[in-house]
Amino acid sequence: MDPITFEVIRNALVAATDEMVLTLRRSAYSTNIKTRSDFSCAFFDADRRAVAQGFTQPVHLGSMVEQVPRAILDYGPENLEPGDVIITNEPFPSGVHLNDISLISPVHHDGELLGYVANLAHHVDVGGGAPASIGAFREVFQEGVIIPPVKVVAAGRIVRDVFDLILAQIRSKHETGGDFRAQIAANATGVRRLQALVGRHGLETVTATMRELLAYTERRTRAELAGLPHGAYEAEGTVDVDGYTDEPVRLKARVEITADGVAFDLTGSDPQRRAPVNSTYAQTFSACAYAVKCLIDPDLPVNDGFYRVVSLDAPASSVTNCTWPSPVVGGWETQTRLVDIIFSALLPALPERLPAGTKAMMCHAGFGGVDEQTNEYYCFLETFGGGYGGRFASDGPDAVQTHGQNTENAPVEETELNYPVRIARLSLVEDSEGPGRFRGGLGLRKDFIFDRATTFTVLADRTLAGPAGAFGGRPGKPAEYVLIRDGHETLLAAKTTIEVEPGDTVSYRTCGGGGYGPPEERDRELVARDVREGKVSLERAREEYAWQA
Repeated sequence: MDPITFEVIRNALVAATDEMVLTLRRSAYSTNIKTRSDFSCAFFDADRRAVAQGFTQPVHLGSMVEQVPRAILDYGPENLEPGDVIITNEPFPSGVHLNDISLISPVHHDGELLGYVANLAHHVDVGGGAPASIGAFREVFQEGVIIPPVKVVAAGRIVRDVFDLILAQIRSKHETGGDFRAQIAANATGVRRLQALVGRHGLETVTATMRELLAYTERRTRAELAGLPHGAYEAEGTVDVDGYTDEPVRLKARVEITADGVAFDLTGSDPQRRAPVNSTYAQTFSACAYAVKCLIDPDLPVNDGFYRVVSLDAPASSVTNCTWPSPVVGGWETQTRLVDIIFSALLPALPERLPAGTKAMMCHAGFGGVDEQTNEYYCFLETFGGGYGGRFASDGPDAVQTHGQNTENAPVEETELNYPVRIARLSLVEDSEGPGRFRGGLGLRKDFIFDRATTFTVLADRTLAGPAGAFGGRPGKPAEYVLIRDGHETLLAAKTTIEVEPGDTVSYRTCGGGGYGPPEERDRELVARDVREGKVSLERAREEYAWQA
């Protein structure tokens, strides 16, 4: 194939999904989508193989390639005509948690099926037992509306009965309705761009390029794997609490790297629980795909050619491959912790490329209630940054989203403008770092003061132990979730829903990252800088780093 034509079409395919990303972000209503960018877009060929992904949220790396092809098959490709869109958030057997809703559209050119465009977006509410739909539930039916693959747009027009039926289950109807229309618009943009691409180069040339792109990606991925240390590596760890018992959730990972691919075996992880800690197969596969992607050339395309080299054995009915009717709302918390465990397994073999323990939790906060002035329900959702692990040659970044998270912070001004809340404090958590030759990043503190009674949910973790250090580094400080009422502080459970009163403050204080290397080996100038900047107290500098002013 002509290399110039190949590169032009290859980049045009990615550009089409990137333009879908821009359309969705600029058209959405909710802070979670328009500002925090909690969504992703992708294109699949006529055989339902991933060809290009708009790289918005890495956690969606593997989840979309599980959910979208299955949804198309379940609905029936023969039932999809030009201008149609199907919608789904069904978690079993190939979806994720209910807040993540996917819209899928066929792409035709002169009557021929080119493929499918899809986008997945996290909606601020999907109904269920608590505002923002992230409570500590016992079964999936409590978590919100479950949408099997169903047509929501037919021949370019919204199917009003289906649209209204879905919105009837959801609190934030205005925002959600706007977000659905933004998703529809994003798919329409992708369809137009891909049709224009075929009109410019011809269907045969574009489909041949897509086939070659998948083969090219597979060749490059295998070449990258040849340069990694082959062998089998194991590690285990835990999610601190499940929301109902004091028994930690055990996760175990075996990673085998060969020239033929990377195989993940999660046998030994705990059975699924009636608690918000279960990861679906799609979520777990996404963790594995993300871990592999971190180890190879960042310029390598993300498509079916890459996924071919990643295999996963996750026993059914376990916390890494839960089955009906287990709750799935906290699956991303478990998925993110699994990435940390995978990196822990590989760290001895790749000490210069992998970090010490990181925040490794989504760290959700959700609240909502009825606006007394408009009589409409408002819902808010955010995830918080925390400390990243120290690295071989640098400190861990402070207060960042970790691993597969790529969402942005909700701006203080936008939050206060649209919700009955004030942000009293937004700062780093002093002394939260894991001491090390290169210290872990600091956690984040964010305090919400409520002007009226509100239902608030914490769906997070890391309250029992902070992220682990590496090679002599020490763990980061654990997280705290605090209710401040009348000046008294009460620690909240990491997975709980409470009723806050006017004047109450809910304070998130996330964990710091683990340190890398012995702290006594830390450069004295770096310690002095941390003290000057207020990141490390003078007392801690003396105790942990043996530092003298």
